[in-house]
Amino acid sequence: MKFVLIGAGQRGMVYAREIFARGHEIAAVAEQDRGRREAAAATFGIPAELCFASSEPLWTLPKLGEAAIIATLDRDHYRQAVPAMEKGYHLLLEKPISPVPEEALAVEAAARRLDRHVAVCHVLRYSPFFRAVKQVLNSGAIGRVITVQHNENIGNYHIAHSFVRGNWRNESETSTLMMQKSCHDMDLLVWLLDSGCRRVSSFGDRTYFRAENAPDGAAERCVDCPLRDTCRFSAYLAYLPVMGQWPATVLTADQTEAGLREAIRNGPYGRCVFHCDNTVCDHQVTAMEFCNGVTVTFNLSGFTNRMMRTLKIMGENGEIRASEGDNVIEITKFAPNGIAETESTVIHPRQTFSGHGGGDSGIVEDFLALLEGRTAGVSSDITRSVESHLMACAADESRRTGKTVEIAAFRQQHQKG
Repeated sequence: MKFVLIGAGQRGMVYAREIFARGHEIAAVAEQDRGRREAAAATFGIPAELCFASSEPLWTLPKLGEAAIIATLDRDHYRQAVPAMEKGYHLLLEKPISPVPEEALAVEAAARRLDRHVAVCHVLRYSPFFRAVKQVLNSGAIGRVITVQHNENIGNYHIAHSFVRGNWRNESETSTLMMQKSCHDMDLLVWLLDSGCRRVSSFGDRTYFRAENAPDGAAERCVDCPLRDTCRFSAYLAYLPVMGQWPATVLTADQTEAGLREAIRNGPYGRCVFHCDNTVCDHQVTAMEFCNGVTVTFNLSGFTNRMMRTLKIMGENGEIRASEGDNVIEITKFAPNGIAETESTVIHPRQTFSGHGGGDSGIVEDFLALLEGRTAGVSSDITRSVESHLMACAADESRRTGKTVEIAAFRQQHQKG
């Protein structure tokens, strides 16, 4: 089969490589950055006449393949997804569908109207770890789920890289922290609990990464800062030791010390984290009631050492404690008293070297199976995935207004037509 790639950044290239490795063709690329566009062309053997700086030329050509991979910046997805479907392409669409609820719902409506398959890249549904959690729940090992505590521990250096200095720092340009980072988690909850969400309340702010918290004497750029050798947010300490690895690879294609130093000197990742134009939250807490009665607390925080998700799922007959970072799922049955021996089982799901704990390869395999007629649908179909986007948008609405938001009314408010 043939695919077109729209957005040849980190995520787009991950999906395209997975598809290419399975013997399929990347027929064209649309990418505004010349270096990335040329790298994609070289990797996949795309002829120069099918390499474009934007997606618009693709809509003037005959359809070049079965599907489009859309992995551009968040606010570009809507304007690319609808024309692609109108041209006849099915979509492998990076999340978020759109940070604007009207647009996310409009993409869903267009997919229905045009009878197109749209697989939203909620890749955590496909990771062996979370699939193992789902299997435990489906087995009835802890009975009916009553309440859940879910944490997304972003990691202090990760939030500084991606959400203070990086592409997702300013919600007016891309999306909120809840949408960009945690529509994954909203989707996981919908999937694990087999239920939509009824209502949400949320609280959060940009508390730490502000100018008033800068150390005395800190400069606006690390290159000029007297604290560059000691500050834990120093770009020199953050990126030079991991040259050739993420997140250093985001700064520049030139993964040499000279190349990184030049990027730190002149690029956005060399700015002081206390003197950036970031507007997104650095922490957010959300309380949810699901339609099946399950209550959930979700804690999204940049103030953690490790990047990992942890879950505590509490049921009628027992509880599940799951640590993604440690690859451990512990199932404990409730005891009749405080001294009785508890019955516990520990699971270590199989591990894979594919990104997102195997989720990146998993969604590609599911999407290809759908296009080849080996399955009737994908787990992360847009009709399911749009729920997580409404939850994320509603959480941000609650955070801004201080009011509880009813999801059904929120959907109706933003539904077009």
